[in-house]
Amino acid sequence: VQLQASGGGLVQPGGSLRLSCAASGFTSEYYAIGWFRQAPGKEREGVSCIRGVGGITYYADFVKGRFTISRDNAKNTVYLELNSLKPEDTAIYYCVADTRLLVSLWGLPSTWDYWGKGTQVTVSS
Repeated sequence: VQLQASGGGLVQPGGSLRLSCAASGFTSEYYAIGWFRQAPGKEREGVSCIRGVGGITYYADFVKGRFTISRDNAKNTVYLELNSLKPEDTAIYYCVADTRLLVSLWGLPSTWDYWGKGTQVTVSS
């Protein structure tokens, strides 16, 4: 199982980015895929996730209405659309995967079995 996150960069406040998480070694549509982030000096926090079968999505309160998670099963890729970005969204963003997600605990890092390397998102003027 490998996860490759990409799409990060430097963006001004109010701007947008689209992060991609390319999965290999497994069929992502049968896995839950999520995104976590970690800012300097802070703990990792769950941002969003999408379940395998059914594609139900979950969001942290601090990104609701601004971020959108989606998946393209044909490309084995999950996307995270980041809109209305704020300086406090600056962090390294990681994509994660799990075969048997315990939904009530999706926001805990220990819930997830597989982690990819992160991609840096910097929101600054």
